[in-house]
Amino acid sequence: MAERKAVASDDIPSYLLLSSNFSITLKGNMAYRNKTYIAFDGDKDMHYYRLMTAWSENERFSLNFSNAHDLNTARDSSQEESIKAQLRERFANSKLLIVLIGENTKYLTKFVKWEIETAIRLDLPIIGVNLNGSRKKDELCPPAMRETLAVYVPYKEKIVSHAAVHWPASHEQYRKEGKSGDFWYVESVYKDLGL
Repeated sequence: MAERKAVASDDIPSYLLLSSNFSITLKGNMAYRNKTYIAFDGDKDMHYYRLMTAWSENERFSLNFSNAHDLNTARDSSQEESIKAQLRERFANSKLLIVLIGENTKYLTKFVKWEIETAIRLDLPIIGVNLNGSRKKDELCPPAMRETLAVYVPYKEKIVSHAAVHWPASHEQYRKEGKSGDFWYVESVYKDLGL
Protein backbone atom coordinates (compact mmCIF):
# COMPACT_ATOMS: atom_id res chain seq x y z
CA MET A 1 0.00 0.00 0.00
CA ALA A 2 1.22 3.47 -0.84
CA GLU A 3 2.58 5.58 1.97
CA ARG A 4 0.62 8.77 2.36
CA LYS A 5 2.40 11.80 3.71
CA ALA A 6 2.03 15.53 3.80
CA VAL A 7 4.79 17.50 2.14
CA ALA A 8 6.46 20.36 3.98
CA SER A 9 8.93 22.81 2.54
CA ASP A 10 11.57 21.41 4.90
CA ASP A 11 11.41 18.10 2.99
CA ILE A 12 13.26 19.88 0.18
CA PRO A 13 16.89 21.02 0.38
CA SER A 14 17.06 24.80 0.89
CA TYR A 15 18.98 25.42 -2.33
CA LEU A 16 15.96 24.13 -4.25
CA LEU A 17 13.55 26.46 -2.46
CA LEU A 18 15.09 29.58 -3.99
CA SER A 19 13.50 29.21 -7.41
CA SER A 20 10.10 30.79 -7.98
CA ASN A 21 9.99 30.20 -11.72
CA PHE A 22 7.88 27.41 -13.21
CA SER A 23 10.43 26.87 -16.00
CA ILE A 24 13.14 25.37 -13.81
CA THR A 25 15.76 23.01 -15.18
CA LEU A 26 15.72 19.52 -13.74
CA LYS A 27 18.68 17.24 -13.13
CA GLY A 28 19.26 13.88 -14.73
CA ASN A 29 17.57 12.56 -17.82
CA MET A 30 15.02 15.38 -17.93
CA ALA A 31 17.49 18.30 -18.09
CA TYR A 32 16.58 19.18 -21.68
CA ARG A 33 12.87 19.30 -20.93
CA ASN A 34 11.49 22.71 -20.06
CA LYS A 35 7.77 22.53 -20.77
CA THR A 36 4.78 21.78 -18.60
CA TYR A 37 2.15 19.43 -19.95
CA ILE A 38 -1.40 20.13 -18.77
CA ALA A 39 -4.04 17.41 -19.09
CA PHE A 40 -7.68 18.40 -18.68
CA ASP A 41 -11.24 17.89 -19.87
CA GLY A 42 -11.21 20.03 -23.02
CA ASP A 43 -15.01 20.10 -23.17
CA LYS A 44 -15.85 21.08 -19.59
CA ASP A 45 -12.70 22.57 -18.04
CA MET A 46 -11.17 24.66 -20.84
CA HIS A 47 -11.79 27.91 -18.90
CA TYR A 48 -9.61 26.66 -16.01
CA TYR A 49 -6.81 25.89 -18.46
CA ARG A 50 -7.17 29.32 -20.09
CA LEU A 51 -7.05 31.03 -16.68
CA MET A 52 -3.81 29.17 -15.86
CA THR A 53 -2.25 30.45 -19.07
CA ALA A 54 -3.42 33.96 -18.14
CA TRP A 55 -1.78 33.58 -14.69
CA SER A 56 1.44 32.65 -16.43
CA GLU A 57 1.30 35.67 -18.73
CA ASN A 58 0.47 38.16 -15.95
CA GLU A 59 3.53 39.59 -14.18
CA ARG A 60 1.55 40.08 -10.95
CA PHE A 61 1.40 36.31 -10.52
CA SER A 62 4.35 34.05 -9.77
CA LEU A 63 3.11 31.18 -11.95
CA ASN A 64 5.32 31.07 -15.02
CA PHE A 65 5.45 28.08 -17.30
CA SER A 66 6.37 27.05 -20.79
CA ASN A 67 3.25 25.34 -22.02
CA ALA A 68 3.68 22.08 -23.94
CA HIS A 69 0.37 22.76 -25.71
CA ASP A 70 1.99 25.71 -27.49
CA LEU A 71 4.38 23.41 -29.37
CA ASN A 72 1.96 22.21 -32.01
CA THR A 73 -1.71 21.88 -32.75
CA ALA A 74 -3.48 18.58 -33.08
CA ARG A 75 -5.26 19.40 -36.32
CA ASP A 76 -7.05 16.18 -37.20
CA SER A 77 -9.59 15.78 -34.42
CA SER A 78 -11.08 12.66 -36.01
CA GLN A 79 -7.92 10.53 -35.90
CA GLU A 80 -6.96 9.34 -32.43
CA GLU A 81 -3.50 8.12 -33.50
CA SER A 82 -2.58 11.37 -35.24
CA ILE A 83 -3.59 13.30 -32.14
CA LYS A 84 -1.55 10.96 -29.90
CA ALA A 85 1.46 11.44 -32.18
CA GLN A 86 1.20 15.20 -31.67
CA LEU A 87 0.79 14.67 -27.91
CA ARG A 88 3.91 12.45 -27.83
CA GLU A 89 5.87 15.37 -29.33
CA ARG A 90 4.61 17.58 -26.52
CA PHE A 91 5.60 14.99 -23.91
CA ALA A 92 9.11 14.79 -25.39
CA ASN A 93 9.65 18.40 -24.25
CA SER A 94 7.82 18.18 -20.93
CA LYS A 95 9.33 18.10 -17.44
CA LEU A 96 6.08 18.03 -15.48
CA LEU A 97 2.45 16.97 -15.83
CA ILE A 98 -0.35 18.99 -14.29
CA VAL A 99 -3.75 17.28 -14.32
CA LEU A 100 -6.74 19.57 -13.87
CA ILE A 101 -9.18 17.34 -11.99
CA GLY A 102 -12.79 18.32 -12.55
CA GLU A 103 -16.15 16.59 -12.14
CA ASN A 104 -15.74 14.42 -15.27
CA THR A 105 -11.97 13.98 -15.55
CA LYS A 106 -12.03 10.48 -14.04
CA TYR A 107 -14.36 9.31 -16.80
CA LEU A 108 -12.13 10.45 -19.68
CA THR A 109 -10.42 7.36 -21.05
CA LYS A 110 -9.50 8.33 -24.60
CA PHE A 111 -6.89 11.05 -24.07
CA VAL A 112 -6.62 12.13 -20.41
CA LYS A 113 -6.09 8.54 -19.22
CA TRP A 114 -3.52 8.03 -21.98
CA GLU A 115 -1.76 11.31 -21.04
CA ILE A 116 -1.55 10.27 -17.38
CA GLU A 117 -0.27 6.79 -18.29
CA THR A 118 2.32 8.31 -20.63
CA ALA A 119 3.56 10.68 -17.90
CA ILE A 120 3.84 7.73 -15.50
CA ARG A 121 5.85 5.73 -18.07
CA LEU A 122 8.15 8.73 -18.56
CA ASP A 123 8.42 9.17 -14.76
CA LEU A 124 7.34 12.80 -14.95
CA PRO A 125 6.39 14.50 -11.70
CA ILE A 126 2.59 14.76 -11.51
CA ILE A 127 0.55 17.48 -9.83
CA GLY A 128 -3.18 16.85 -9.43
CA VAL A 129 -4.97 20.21 -9.33
CA ASN A 130 -8.41 19.80 -7.76
CA LEU A 131 -10.88 22.18 -9.36
CA ASN A 132 -13.26 21.59 -6.41
CA GLY A 133 -10.74 23.16 -3.99
CA SER A 134 -9.70 19.95 -2.22
CA ARG A 135 -6.14 19.96 -0.83
CA LYS A 136 -5.81 16.17 -1.07
CA LYS A 137 -6.67 13.36 -3.43
CA ASP A 138 -10.42 12.79 -3.42
CA GLU A 139 -13.07 10.70 -5.16
CA LEU A 140 -12.71 12.71 -8.39
CA CYS A 141 -9.12 11.54 -8.93
CA PRO A 142 -8.75 9.71 -12.26
CA PRO A 143 -8.18 5.96 -11.74
CA ALA A 144 -4.99 6.07 -13.87
CA MET A 145 -3.22 8.18 -11.22
CA ARG A 146 -4.76 6.96 -7.96
CA GLU A 147 -1.77 4.85 -6.89
CA THR A 148 1.06 6.77 -8.53
CA LEU A 149 3.42 9.24 -6.90
CA ALA A 150 1.68 12.63 -7.15
CA VAL A 151 0.96 15.73 -5.10
CA TYR A 152 -2.56 17.16 -4.89
CA VAL A 153 -3.41 20.84 -4.51
CA PRO A 154 -6.48 23.05 -4.95
CA TYR A 155 -6.91 25.24 -8.01
CA LYS A 156 -5.26 28.39 -6.63
CA GLU A 157 -2.40 30.16 -8.37
CA LYS A 158 -0.04 30.39 -5.39
CA ILE A 159 -0.14 26.71 -4.42
CA VAL A 160 -0.09 25.52 -8.04
CA SER A 161 3.01 27.67 -8.60
CA HIS A 162 4.59 26.42 -5.37
CA ALA A 163 3.98 22.80 -6.35
CA ALA A 164 5.31 23.36 -9.87
CA VAL A 165 8.55 24.69 -8.45
CA HIS A 166 9.02 22.32 -5.51
CA TRP A 167 7.30 19.04 -6.38
CA PRO A 168 9.79 17.89 -9.07
CA ALA A 169 12.62 17.73 -6.48
CA SER A 170 10.36 15.98 -3.96
CA HIS A 171 9.22 13.56 -6.67
CA GLU A 172 12.83 12.69 -7.46
CA GLN A 173 13.68 12.26 -3.76
CA TYR A 174 10.62 10.09 -3.02
CA ARG A 175 11.24 8.00 -6.15
CA LYS A 176 14.78 7.25 -4.91
CA GLU A 177 13.30 6.25 -1.55
CA GLY A 178 10.84 3.90 -3.28
CA LYS A 179 7.77 5.85 -2.19
CA SER A 180 4.56 6.18 -4.15
CA GLY A 181 0.99 7.28 -3.59
CA ASP A 182 -0.64 10.58 -2.89
CA PHE A 183 1.02 13.51 -1.16
CA TRP A 184 -0.24 16.93 -0.12
CA TYR A 185 1.12 20.09 1.45
CA VAL A 186 0.76 20.74 5.18
CA GLU A 187 -1.23 23.67 6.51
CA SER A 188 1.91 25.73 7.24
CA VAL A 189 2.77 25.81 3.52
CA TYR A 190 -0.66 27.28 2.75
CA LYS A 191 -0.29 29.75 5.60
CA ASP A 192 3.13 30.87 4.33
CA LEU A 193 1.56 31.44 0.91
CA GLY A 194 -1.25 33.50 2.42
CA LEU A 195 -3.89 30.89 1.65
